[in-house]
Amino acid sequence: MAGMTLPGFPEGAFQRVLCVVAHPDDMEYGTSAAVARWTASGIEVGYLLLTRGEAGMPNPPEETARLRAAEQRVACDTVGVKHLTILEHPDGVLVYGLDLRRDICREIRRFKPDAVLGTGFEVLTPYGFDQADHRAAGLATLDAIRDAGNRWVFPEQVDNEGLEPHSARWYIVPGLPGSGATHGVDVTGDPLRRGVASLEAHAAYLAALPDHPAPADFIPKFLAMSGEAMGVEHAVLFRAHDLQAPPEF
Repeated sequence: MAGMTLPGFPEGAFQRVLCVVAHPDDMEYGTSAAVARWTASGIEVGYLLLTRGEAGMPNPPEETARLRAAEQRVACDTVGVKHLTILEHPDGVLVYGLDLRRDICREIRRFKPDAVLGTGFEVLTPYGFDQADHRAAGLATLDAIRDAGNRWVFPEQVDNEGLEPHSARWYIVPGLPGSGATHGVDVTGDPLRRGVASLEAHAAYLAALPDHPAPADFIPKFLAMSGEAMGVEHAVLFRAHDLQAPPEF
């Protein structure tokens, strides 16, 4: 509601979070500051990247893929993420469908998170029209959360790969002030610093983007606006859905 301060997540709400995004660097535009806060408090966080980001630079694709994977590993280390999986779906033309859902489902069953962090799948966002890969990744992640809990969806993972069905409790998506955010994570201080450094780890990628602002010049400003909604100096906001809560009518 307008005028109300957004709450943090309930104490102990989750101990394992799987973050599913389309590209290297997608987590680093602010959200990784929340990851830094979580890992510092003992929450285990894993990243699943659906592409290698090979279409994001003018270099030959294989060279770009290797470079971006290396930069992502450094970014993960910066915020305390040890578990990183990078798939090889094609960058720039990521396709929503059963193949994508199957791969995300597999990682959910492997990692067994309490919460899955996905991206939005709206066409129009406060920043403009969202990129197609982001939309495909967001929708496939939402569907894969339910797939993972159903023994009869992708049953070969259960029968042949030794994976068990797993139902995550929380589905969370990064949010903005005034855009339906329900919870926030206070990232004031060291988590913010580490979040900025995690984007700086993508140095070669950022250098290939004309006129891209320095991470330290814009991330604190955006997270300060989110902090106002939470009553703190800097925050990352989320739309959170408790998938095990009784339905509201």
